[in-house]
Amino acid sequence: MAGHEHQHHFSLCFCDLMRLLWSLVVPCAYLSLLLTLVLLGLRMWLQGRRKARRARDGGPAVAFFHPYCNAGGGGERVLWCSLRALMHRYPGVSFVVYTGDQGVTGEQILEGARQRFNITLPRPVTFVFLRHRLLVEAASYPHFTLLGQSAGSMFLGWEALTACVPDLYVDSMGYAFTLPIFRYLGGCKVASYVHYPTVSTDMLSVVRERNPRFNNADFISRNPVLSAVKVVYYCCFALLYGLAGSCSDVIMVNSTWTLGHILALWRSPSRTSIVYPPCDVRAFLDVPLEEEDEDEMEEGWEELGQELGSGEEEERGGGGGGGDRKCHSIVSVGQFRPEKDHRLQIRAFRKLLDRKGEGPGGRESLRLVLIGGCRNQEDEERVLMLRGLCQELDVTDRVDFKLNVPFDELKRELVDATVGLHTMWNEHFGIGVVECMAAGTIVLAHKSGGPKLDIVVPYEGGQTGFLADSEDSYATVMETILALSPAARLEIRRNARRSVERFSDQEFEACFLAAVESLMSELER
Repeated sequence: MAGHEHQHHFSLCFCDLMRLLWSLVVPCAYLSLLLTLVLLGLRMWLQGRRKARRARDGGPAVAFFHPYCNAGGGGERVLWCSLRALMHRYPGVSFVVYTGDQGVTGEQILEGARQRFNITLPRPVTFVFLRHRLLVEAASYPHFTLLGQSAGSMFLGWEALTACVPDLYVDSMGYAFTLPIFRYLGGCKVASYVHYPTVSTDMLSVVRERNPRFNNADFISRNPVLSAVKVVYYCCFALLYGLAGSCSDVIMVNSTWTLGHILALWRSPSRTSIVYPPCDVRAFLDVPLEEEDEDEMEEGWEELGQELGSGEEEERGGGGGGGDRKCHSIVSVGQFRPEKDHRLQIRAFRKLLDRKGEGPGGRESLRLVLIGGCRNQEDEERVLMLRGLCQELDVTDRVDFKLNVPFDELKRELVDATVGLHTMWNEHFGIGVVECMAAGTIVLAHKSGGPKLDIVVPYEGGQTGFLADSEDSYATVMETILALSPAARLEIRRNARRSVERFSDQEFEACFLAAVESLMSELER
Protein backbone atom coordinates (compact mmCIF):
# COMPACT_ATOMS: atom_id res chain seq x y z
CA MET A 1 0.00 0.00 0.00
CA ALA A 2 2.83 2.39 0.90
CA GLY A 3 4.61 1.57 -2.37
CA HIS A 4 1.45 2.26 -4.36
CA GLU A 5 1.07 5.67 -2.67
CA HIS A 6 4.72 6.47 -3.35
CA GLN A 7 4.28 5.58 -7.04
CA HIS A 8 1.13 7.70 -7.25
CA HIS A 9 2.91 10.64 -5.61
CA PHE A 10 5.79 10.31 -8.11
CA SER A 11 3.34 10.29 -11.04
CA LEU A 12 1.71 13.47 -9.78
CA CYS A 13 5.11 15.19 -9.42
CA PHE A 14 6.10 14.10 -12.92
CA CYS A 15 2.84 15.41 -14.38
CA ASP A 16 3.26 18.70 -12.56
CA LEU A 17 6.80 19.01 -13.89
CA MET A 18 5.67 18.33 -17.46
CA ARG A 19 2.89 20.90 -17.17
CA LEU A 20 5.41 23.44 -15.85
CA LEU A 21 7.79 22.76 -18.71
CA TRP A 22 4.98 22.98 -21.27
CA SER A 23 3.83 26.26 -19.77
CA LEU A 24 7.37 27.56 -20.32
CA VAL A 25 7.92 26.05 -23.76
CA VAL A 26 4.86 27.58 -25.38
CA PRO A 27 5.71 31.21 -24.48
CA CYS A 28 9.32 30.59 -25.49
CA ALA A 29 8.20 29.20 -28.83
CA TYR A 30 5.97 32.21 -29.44
CA LEU A 31 8.77 34.55 -28.36
CA SER A 32 11.27 32.79 -30.67
CA LEU A 33 8.83 33.01 -33.58
CA LEU A 34 8.22 36.70 -32.89
CA LEU A 35 11.97 37.39 -32.64
CA THR A 36 12.60 35.51 -35.89
CA LEU A 37 9.94 37.53 -37.69
CA VAL A 38 11.39 40.79 -36.33
CA LEU A 39 14.90 39.84 -37.45
CA LEU A 40 13.66 38.80 -40.89
CA GLY A 41 11.75 42.06 -41.17
CA LEU A 42 14.84 44.07 -40.22
CA ARG A 43 16.95 42.16 -42.72
CA MET A 44 14.45 42.78 -45.53
CA TRP A 45 14.26 46.47 -44.59
CA LEU A 46 18.05 46.83 -44.57
CA GLN A 47 18.44 44.97 -47.87
CA GLY A 48 15.86 47.32 -49.38
CA ARG A 49 17.93 50.27 -48.19
CA ARG A 50 21.06 48.74 -49.70
CA LYS A 51 19.34 48.31 -53.08
CA ALA A 52 18.15 51.91 -52.95
CA ARG A 53 21.63 53.15 -52.08
CA ARG A 54 23.22 51.04 -54.82
CA ALA A 55 20.76 52.38 -57.40
CA ARG A 56 21.51 55.92 -56.27
CA ASP A 57 25.31 55.51 -56.29
CA GLY A 58 25.37 53.41 -59.44
CA GLY A 59 27.49 50.63 -57.98
CA PRO A 60 28.56 48.67 -54.88
CA ALA A 61 29.95 50.22 -51.72
CA VAL A 62 32.68 49.10 -49.34
CA ALA A 63 32.52 50.43 -45.78
CA PHE A 64 35.28 50.47 -43.16
CA PHE A 65 34.36 50.53 -39.47
CA HIS A 66 37.01 52.71 -37.82
CA PRO A 67 35.60 54.84 -34.97
CA TYR A 68 39.00 56.51 -34.36
CA CYS A 69 40.02 57.19 -37.95
CA ASN A 70 41.37 60.66 -37.06
CA ALA A 71 43.98 59.20 -34.71
CA GLY A 72 47.60 58.84 -35.72
CA GLY A 73 48.43 55.20 -35.01
CA GLY A 74 49.35 52.18 -37.07
CA GLY A 75 45.72 51.08 -37.35
CA GLU A 76 44.86 54.32 -39.10
CA ARG A 77 47.72 53.82 -41.55
CA VAL A 78 46.23 50.42 -42.41
CA LEU A 79 42.88 52.12 -43.06
CA TRP A 80 44.21 54.77 -45.43
CA CYS A 81 46.52 52.41 -47.31
CA SER A 82 43.66 49.92 -47.72
CA LEU A 83 41.39 52.62 -49.13
CA ARG A 84 44.08 53.88 -51.47
CA ALA A 85 44.76 50.40 -52.82
CA LEU A 86 41.07 49.59 -53.34
CA MET A 87 40.36 52.93 -55.01
CA HIS A 88 43.13 52.38 -57.55
CA ARG A 89 42.06 48.79 -58.24
CA TYR A 90 38.26 49.20 -58.29
CA PRO A 91 37.23 52.53 -59.87
CA GLY A 92 33.55 51.58 -60.00
CA VAL A 93 33.20 51.06 -56.25
CA SER A 94 32.32 53.78 -53.73
CA PHE A 95 33.84 53.86 -50.26
CA VAL A 96 32.52 54.75 -46.82
CA VAL A 97 34.25 55.19 -43.45
CA TYR A 98 32.25 54.92 -40.23
CA THR A 99 33.92 57.22 -37.72
CA GLY A 100 33.07 58.43 -34.25
CA ASP A 101 35.22 61.55 -34.50
CA GLN A 102 33.28 64.71 -33.72
CA GLY A 103 34.14 68.35 -34.27
CA VAL A 104 36.02 67.67 -37.50
CA THR A 105 35.06 67.50 -41.14
CA GLY A 106 35.89 64.82 -43.65
CA GLU A 107 38.32 67.20 -45.35
CA GLN A 108 40.15 67.77 -42.06
CA ILE A 109 40.41 64.03 -41.45
CA LEU A 110 41.90 63.48 -44.90
CA GLU A 111 44.33 66.37 -44.41
CA GLY A 112 45.40 64.82 -41.10
CA ALA A 113 46.08 61.53 -42.89
CA ARG A 114 48.20 63.37 -45.44
CA GLN A 115 50.24 65.17 -42.80
CA ARG A 116 50.72 62.20 -40.48
CA PHE A 117 51.18 59.39 -42.98
CA ASN A 118 52.01 61.11 -46.27
CA ILE A 119 48.92 59.41 -47.81
CA THR A 120 46.55 61.10 -50.25
CA LEU A 121 43.48 59.24 -51.51
CA PRO A 122 42.92 59.35 -55.30
CA ARG A 123 39.13 59.67 -54.99
CA PRO A 124 36.59 61.04 -52.49
CA VAL A 125 35.41 58.93 -49.56
CA THR A 126 32.12 59.32 -47.70
CA PHE A 127 32.33 59.71 -43.92
CA VAL A 128 29.47 58.57 -41.71
CA PHE A 129 29.84 60.33 -38.36
CA LEU A 130 28.60 58.14 -35.51
CA ARG A 131 27.20 59.92 -32.47
CA HIS A 132 27.62 57.23 -29.83
CA ARG A 133 31.33 56.39 -29.83
CA LEU A 134 31.21 56.71 -26.06
CA LEU A 135 29.73 53.20 -26.09
CA VAL A 136 33.14 51.74 -27.00
CA GLU A 137 35.22 53.92 -24.69
CA ALA A 138 36.98 51.92 -21.97
CA ALA A 139 36.29 54.72 -19.48
CA SER A 140 32.55 54.00 -19.80
CA TYR A 141 33.02 50.56 -18.23
CA PRO A 142 35.12 50.62 -15.04
CA HIS A 143 34.28 46.93 -14.52
CA PHE A 144 33.77 44.13 -17.09
CA THR A 145 35.41 46.45 -19.61
CA LEU A 146 35.80 43.90 -22.40
CA LEU A 147 32.17 42.82 -22.20
CA GLY A 148 30.94 46.41 -21.97
CA GLN A 149 32.98 47.61 -24.93
CA SER A 150 31.96 44.63 -27.03
CA ALA A 151 28.26 45.12 -26.27
CA GLY A 152 28.71 48.83 -26.94
CA SER A 153 30.33 48.07 -30.29
CA MET A 154 27.22 46.14 -31.31
CA PHE A 155 25.02 49.18 -30.67
CA LEU A 156 27.53 51.42 -32.46
CA GLY A 157 27.60 48.94 -35.33
CA TRP A 158 23.82 49.05 -35.54
CA GLU A 159 23.97 52.85 -35.75
CA ALA A 160 26.48 52.51 -38.59
CA LEU A 161 24.45 49.88 -40.42
CA THR A 162 21.23 51.87 -40.31
CA ALA A 163 23.07 54.97 -41.57
CA CYS A 164 24.56 53.20 -44.60
CA VAL A 165 24.13 49.58 -45.70
CA PRO A 166 27.25 48.54 -47.67
CA ASP A 167 27.85 45.56 -49.89
CA LEU A 168 31.13 44.73 -48.16
CA TYR A 169 31.82 45.58 -44.53
CA VAL A 170 35.42 45.72 -43.28
CA ASP A 171 36.17 45.90 -39.57
CA SER A 172 39.61 47.50 -39.56
CA MET A 173 39.83 48.21 -35.84
CA GLY A 174 39.08 44.94 -34.07
CA TYR A 175 35.40 45.20 -33.16
CA ALA A 176 34.55 41.56 -33.88
CA PHE A 177 31.08 41.73 -32.34
CA THR A 178 29.94 44.01 -35.17
CA LEU A 179 30.60 41.26 -37.72
CA PRO A 180 27.43 39.16 -37.11
CA ILE A 181 25.27 42.29 -37.20
CA PHE A 182 26.45 43.26 -40.67
CA ARG A 183 26.46 39.69 -41.95
CA TYR A 184 23.15 38.37 -40.65
CA LEU A 185 21.08 41.54 -40.36
CA GLY A 186 22.62 43.61 -43.12
CA GLY A 187 23.21 40.67 -45.46
CA CYS A 188 26.68 42.05 -46.20
CA LYS A 189 29.89 40.28 -47.04
CA VAL A 190 32.26 40.87 -44.12
CA ALA A 191 36.02 41.02 -43.75
CA SER A 192 38.21 41.87 -40.81
CA TYR A 193 41.74 43.07 -40.25
CA VAL A 194 42.84 42.07 -36.76
CA HIS A 195 45.58 44.10 -35.14
CA TYR A 196 45.23 42.55 -31.71
CA PRO A 197 42.87 39.88 -30.33
CA THR A 198 40.43 41.35 -27.81
CA VAL A 199 41.18 38.42 -25.49
CA SER A 200 44.07 35.98 -25.69
CA THR A 201 45.61 33.02 -23.92
CA ASP A 202 48.35 35.36 -22.71
CA MET A 203 45.74 37.47 -20.92
CA LEU A 204 44.36 34.33 -19.31
CA SER A 205 47.83 33.32 -18.11
CA VAL A 206 48.37 36.76 -16.58
CA VAL A 207 45.19 36.35 -14.51
CA ARG A 208 45.87 32.71 -13.63
CA GLU A 209 49.37 33.56 -12.44
CA ARG A 210 47.96 36.59 -10.63
CA ASN A 211 50.37 39.06 -12.22
CA PRO A 212 49.36 42.74 -11.88
CA ARG A 213 49.29 44.54 -15.25
CA PHE A 214 47.42 47.39 -16.89
CA ASN A 215 44.47 45.05 -17.55
CA ASN A 216 44.67 43.13 -14.26
CA ALA A 217 44.20 45.39 -11.23
CA ASP A 218 46.24 44.85 -8.08
CA PHE A 219 43.21 44.08 -5.92
CA ILE A 220 42.25 41.26 -8.31
CA SER A 221 45.74 39.81 -8.64
CA ARG A 222 46.05 39.68 -4.84
CA ASN A 223 42.75 37.84 -4.35
CA PRO A 224 42.60 34.17 -5.44
CA VAL A 225 38.77 34.13 -5.53
CA LEU A 226 38.51 37.24 -7.71
CA SER A 227 41.28 35.89 -9.94
CA ALA A 228 39.36 32.61 -10.40
CA VAL A 229 36.17 34.52 -11.23
CA LYS A 230 38.05 36.63 -13.77
CA VAL A 231 39.49 33.50 -15.41
CA VAL A 232 35.95 32.14 -15.85
CA TYR A 233 34.82 35.52 -17.20
CA TYR A 234 37.69 35.58 -19.71
CA CYS A 235 37.00 32.00 -20.83
CA CYS A 236 33.30 32.75 -21.43
CA PHE A 237 34.18 35.95 -23.24
CA ALA A 238 36.75 34.12 -25.38
CA LEU A 239 34.02 31.68 -26.48
CA LEU A 240 31.70 34.52 -27.53
CA TYR A 241 34.59 36.35 -29.21
CA GLY A 242 35.44 33.27 -31.23
CA LEU A 243 31.84 32.83 -32.37
CA ALA A 244 31.61 36.48 -33.45
CA GLY A 245 34.94 36.46 -35.26
CA SER A 246 34.17 33.26 -37.13
CA CYS A 247 31.41 35.17 -38.99
CA SER A 248 34.06 36.89 -41.10
CA ASP A 249 34.36 35.76 -44.72
CA VAL A 250 37.97 36.93 -44.93
CA ILE A 251 40.28 37.31 -41.94
CA MET A 252 43.55 39.21 -42.13
CA VAL A 253 45.99 39.39 -39.23
CA ASN A 254 49.03 41.59 -38.89
CA SER A 255 51.65 39.23 -37.44
CA THR A 256 52.65 35.69 -36.58
CA TRP A 257 51.75 36.33 -32.93
CA THR A 258 48.23 37.52 -33.81
CA LEU A 259 47.78 34.64 -36.25
CA GLY A 260 48.38 32.06 -33.53
CA HIS A 261 45.80 33.58 -31.19
CA ILE A 262 43.15 34.17 -33.88
CA LEU A 263 43.47 30.60 -35.16
CA ALA A 264 43.02 29.33 -31.60
CA LEU A 265 39.97 31.54 -30.95
CA TRP A 266 38.19 31.93 -34.31
CA ARG A 267 39.11 28.48 -35.70
CA SER A 268 38.92 29.49 -39.37
CA PRO A 269 42.35 28.61 -40.83
CA SER A 270 41.17 28.45 -44.45
CA ARG A 271 39.96 32.07 -44.31
CA THR A 272 42.87 33.51 -42.32
CA SER A 273 46.13 34.95 -43.65
CA ILE A 274 48.93 37.23 -42.51
CA VAL A 275 48.97 40.68 -44.11
CA TYR A 276 51.79 42.69 -42.55
CA PRO A 277 50.71 46.29 -41.90
CA PRO A 278 52.07 49.06 -44.14
CA CYS A 279 55.12 50.95 -42.95
CA ASP A 280 56.36 54.01 -44.81
CA VAL A 281 59.89 52.68 -45.25
CA ARG A 282 60.47 54.49 -48.55
CA ALA A 283 60.12 57.86 -46.87
CA PHE A 284 63.21 57.09 -44.79
CA LEU A 285 65.48 55.79 -47.55
CA ASP A 286 67.11 59.20 -48.01
CA VAL A 287 68.47 59.07 -44.46
CA PRO A 288 72.25 58.55 -44.73
CA LEU A 289 73.66 55.54 -42.92
CA GLU A 290 77.37 56.14 -43.54
CA GLU A 291 79.00 57.06 -40.26
CA GLU A 292 82.69 56.27 -40.52
CA ASP A 293 83.89 59.70 -41.71
CA GLU A 294 82.72 62.32 -39.21
CA ASP A 295 83.12 65.34 -41.50
CA GLU A 296 81.15 63.73 -44.35
CA MET A 297 78.52 62.55 -41.88
CA GLU A 298 78.03 66.04 -40.42
CA GLU A 299 77.63 67.48 -43.92
CA GLY A 300 75.10 64.80 -44.92
CA TRP A 301 72.99 65.30 -41.82
CA GLU A 302 73.09 69.07 -42.26
CA GLU A 303 71.86 68.76 -45.85
CA LEU A 304 69.09 66.36 -44.83
CA GLY A 305 68.01 68.68 -42.02
CA GLN A 306 67.70 71.53 -44.51
CA GLU A 307 65.63 69.34 -46.85
CA LEU A 308 63.26 68.46 -44.01
CA GLY A 309 62.98 72.10 -42.99
CA SER A 310 64.35 71.53 -39.53
CA GLY A 311 66.28 74.76 -39.49
CA GLU A 312 68.65 73.19 -37.01
CA GLU A 313 72.20 71.96 -37.31
CA GLU A 314 72.90 68.90 -35.21
CA GLU A 315 76.50 68.43 -34.18
CA ARG A 316 77.49 64.86 -34.66
CA GLY A 317 81.13 64.66 -33.59
CA GLY A 318 82.98 63.11 -30.65
CA GLY A 319 81.15 62.49 -27.37
CA GLY A 320 80.31 59.97 -24.73
CA GLY A 321 79.49 56.31 -25.16
CA GLY A 322 80.72 55.26 -28.57
CA GLY A 323 82.33 58.66 -29.10
CA ASP A 324 80.60 59.59 -32.36
CA ARG A 325 78.19 62.38 -31.41
CA LYS A 326 77.77 64.88 -28.60
CA CYS A 327 74.08 64.23 -27.92
CA HIS A 328 72.11 61.00 -28.22
CA SER A 329 68.33 61.02 -28.49
CA ILE A 330 66.27 57.96 -27.60
CA VAL A 331 62.94 58.08 -29.42
CA SER A 332 59.71 56.20 -28.71
CA VAL A 333 56.91 56.16 -31.33
CA GLY A 334 53.47 54.93 -30.25
CA GLN A 335 50.05 56.09 -29.15
CA PHE A 336 49.68 57.07 -25.51
CA ARG A 337 47.71 54.00 -24.50
CA PRO A 338 48.31 52.08 -21.24
CA GLU A 339 49.53 48.92 -22.97
CA LYS A 340 52.38 50.87 -24.62
CA ASP A 341 53.95 51.09 -21.14
CA HIS A 342 55.57 54.52 -21.39
CA ARG A 343 56.15 54.33 -17.64
CA LEU A 344 58.68 51.55 -18.25
CA GLN A 345 60.48 53.74 -20.79
CA ILE A 346 60.77 56.65 -18.36
CA ARG A 347 61.92 54.47 -15.46
CA ALA A 348 64.49 52.65 -17.61
CA PHE A 349 65.74 56.00 -18.92
CA ARG A 350 66.18 57.22 -15.35
CA LYS A 351 68.30 54.16 -14.57
CA LEU A 352 70.38 54.85 -17.67
CA LEU A 353 70.96 58.44 -16.53
CA ASP A 354 72.03 57.20 -13.10
CA ARG A 355 74.57 54.88 -14.72
CA LYS A 356 75.95 57.56 -17.04
CA GLY A 357 76.34 60.13 -14.26
CA GLU A 358 77.37 63.73 -14.79
CA GLY A 359 80.09 65.17 -16.98
CA PRO A 360 80.94 64.72 -20.67
CA GLY A 361 78.93 61.91 -22.24
CA GLY A 362 76.72 61.74 -19.17
CA ARG A 363 73.22 62.93 -18.30
CA GLU A 364 73.38 66.09 -20.40
CA SER A 365 74.21 64.08 -23.55
CA LEU A 366 70.99 62.03 -23.42
CA ARG A 367 67.41 62.90 -24.35
CA LEU A 368 64.24 60.78 -24.33
CA VAL A 369 61.59 61.81 -26.88
CA LEU A 370 58.09 60.33 -26.55
CA ILE A 371 56.14 60.72 -29.80
CA GLY A 372 52.55 59.56 -30.06
CA GLY A 373 48.92 60.26 -30.79
CA CYS A 374 46.23 61.13 -28.25
CA ARG A 375 42.83 59.75 -29.24
CA ASN A 376 40.72 61.23 -26.47
CA GLN A 377 40.62 62.87 -23.04
CA GLU A 378 41.72 59.64 -21.39
CA ASP A 379 44.94 59.59 -23.42
CA GLU A 380 45.59 63.26 -22.63
CA GLU A 381 45.18 62.56 -18.92
CA ARG A 382 47.65 59.68 -19.29
CA VAL A 383 50.20 62.08 -20.76
CA LEU A 384 49.75 64.33 -17.73
CA MET A 385 50.41 61.34 -15.46
CA LEU A 386 53.57 60.55 -17.42
CA ARG A 387 54.73 64.14 -17.06
CA GLY A 388 54.13 63.79 -13.35
CA LEU A 389 56.27 60.64 -13.29
CA CYS A 390 59.06 62.57 -15.01
CA GLN A 391 58.91 65.19 -12.27
CA GLU A 392 58.90 62.51 -9.60
CA LEU A 393 62.01 60.88 -11.10
CA ASP A 394 63.70 64.24 -11.74
CA VAL A 395 64.08 63.70 -15.50
CA THR A 396 61.75 66.45 -16.77
CA ASP A 397 64.63 68.36 -18.32
CA ARG A 398 65.71 65.30 -20.33
CA VAL A 399 62.28 64.07 -21.56
CA ASP A 400 60.27 65.65 -24.39
CA PHE A 401 56.62 64.87 -25.24
CA LYS A 402 55.51 65.37 -28.85
CA LEU A 403 51.79 64.75 -29.44
CA ASN A 404 50.01 64.20 -32.76
CA VAL A 405 53.00 65.42 -34.74
CA PRO A 406 52.94 65.66 -38.56
CA PHE A 407 54.93 63.19 -40.59
CA ASP A 408 57.80 65.57 -41.35
CA GLU A 409 58.45 66.18 -37.68
CA LEU A 410 58.27 62.46 -36.93
CA LYS A 411 60.82 61.87 -39.64
CA ARG A 412 63.16 64.54 -38.28
CA GLU A 413 63.11 63.00 -34.83
CA LEU A 414 63.83 59.51 -36.16
CA VAL A 415 66.63 60.88 -38.33
CA ASP A 416 68.29 62.43 -35.29
CA ALA A 417 67.80 59.45 -32.97
CA THR A 418 70.39 56.94 -31.89
CA VAL A 419 67.97 54.47 -30.27
CA GLY A 420 64.36 53.62 -31.13
CA LEU A 421 62.61 52.49 -27.94
CA HIS A 422 59.61 50.14 -27.70
CA THR A 423 58.24 48.64 -24.47
CA MET A 424 54.81 47.13 -25.15
CA TRP A 425 54.41 43.57 -23.87
CA ASN A 426 53.08 41.28 -26.60
CA GLU A 427 52.80 44.06 -29.16
CA HIS A 428 50.75 42.61 -32.01
CA PHE A 429 53.16 43.97 -34.61
CA GLY A 430 55.02 47.23 -34.07
CA ILE A 431 54.88 49.73 -36.94
CA GLY A 432 56.88 52.21 -34.87
CA VAL A 433 59.63 49.60 -34.56
CA VAL A 434 59.78 49.15 -38.33
CA GLU A 435 59.85 52.91 -38.94
CA CYS A 436 62.76 53.28 -36.53
CA MET A 437 64.70 50.53 -38.31
CA ALA A 438 64.00 52.07 -41.73
CA ALA A 439 65.16 55.49 -40.49
CA GLY A 440 68.47 54.06 -39.35
CA THR A 441 67.98 54.12 -35.59
CA ILE A 442 68.99 51.08 -33.60
CA VAL A 443 65.87 49.46 -32.21
CA LEU A 444 65.45 48.26 -28.65
CA ALA A 445 62.08 46.47 -28.49
CA HIS A 446 60.19 44.32 -26.00
CA LYS A 447 61.13 40.68 -26.06
CA SER A 448 57.67 39.42 -27.00
CA GLY A 449 54.96 39.47 -29.66
CA GLY A 450 55.51 40.83 -33.15
CA PRO A 451 58.89 42.52 -32.55
CA LYS A 452 60.37 39.24 -31.30
CA LEU A 453 58.74 36.94 -33.88
CA ASP A 454 58.56 39.05 -37.05
CA ILE A 455 60.63 42.24 -36.91
CA VAL A 456 63.78 42.23 -34.76
CA VAL A 457 65.01 38.97 -36.20
CA PRO A 458 68.34 38.17 -37.91
CA TYR A 459 68.63 39.20 -41.54
CA GLU A 460 70.96 37.06 -43.64
CA GLY A 461 72.67 36.07 -40.41
CA GLY A 462 73.21 39.66 -39.25
CA GLN A 463 71.82 41.42 -36.18
CA THR A 464 68.98 43.91 -36.76
CA GLY A 465 68.34 45.23 -33.25
CA PHE A 466 68.04 44.42 -29.55
CA LEU A 467 65.35 43.05 -27.21
CA ALA A 468 64.70 43.55 -23.48
CA ASP A 469 61.91 42.92 -20.98
CA SER A 470 62.60 44.82 -17.71
CA GLU A 471 63.79 48.21 -16.44
CA ASP A 472 67.27 46.90 -15.73
CA SER A 473 67.63 45.06 -19.03
CA TYR A 474 66.42 48.09 -20.99
CA ALA A 475 68.89 50.36 -19.21
CA THR A 476 71.70 47.85 -19.75
CA VAL A 477 71.01 47.42 -23.47
CA MET A 478 70.69 51.19 -24.03
CA GLU A 479 74.06 51.61 -22.37
CA THR A 480 75.47 48.86 -24.60
CA ILE A 481 74.14 50.51 -27.78
CA LEU A 482 75.58 53.88 -26.83
CA ALA A 483 78.95 52.25 -26.15
CA LEU A 484 79.15 50.59 -29.58
CA SER A 485 81.61 51.93 -32.11
CA PRO A 486 80.17 53.85 -35.09
CA ALA A 487 81.14 50.98 -37.38
CA ALA A 488 79.33 48.39 -35.23
CA ARG A 489 76.20 50.52 -35.10
CA LEU A 490 76.36 51.10 -38.83
CA GLU A 491 76.39 47.36 -39.55
CA ILE A 492 73.27 46.80 -37.40
CA ARG A 493 71.49 49.74 -39.02
CA ARG A 494 72.22 48.47 -42.52
CA ASN A 495 70.92 45.00 -41.69
CA ALA A 496 67.79 46.49 -40.14
CA ARG A 497 67.03 48.71 -43.13
CA ARG A 498 67.37 45.88 -45.61
CA SER A 499 65.18 43.61 -43.48
CA VAL A 500 62.15 45.94 -43.33
CA GLU A 501 61.57 46.15 -47.08
CA ARG A 502 59.01 43.34 -46.65
CA PHE A 503 56.86 45.76 -44.60
CA SER A 504 56.52 48.45 -47.28
CA ASP A 505 53.28 50.06 -48.43
CA GLN A 506 53.59 48.24 -51.73
CA GLU A 507 53.88 44.82 -50.10
CA PHE A 508 50.86 45.55 -47.89
CA GLU A 509 48.70 46.72 -50.79
CA ALA A 510 49.54 43.64 -52.88
CA CYS A 511 48.75 41.24 -50.01
CA PHE A 512 45.61 43.13 -48.97
CA LEU A 513 44.19 43.16 -52.49
CA ALA A 514 44.94 39.44 -52.87
CA ALA A 515 43.13 38.68 -49.62
CA VAL A 516 39.91 40.57 -50.52
CA GLU A 517 39.92 39.79 -54.24
CA SER A 518 37.34 37.00 -53.92
CA LEU A 519 34.91 39.27 -52.07
CA MET A 520 35.44 42.24 -54.39
CA SER A 521 34.87 40.12 -57.49
CA GLU A 522 31.47 39.07 -56.10
CA LEU A 523 30.48 42.71 -55.62
CA GLU A 524 31.10 43.54 -59.27
CA ARG A 525 28.89 40.76 -60.65
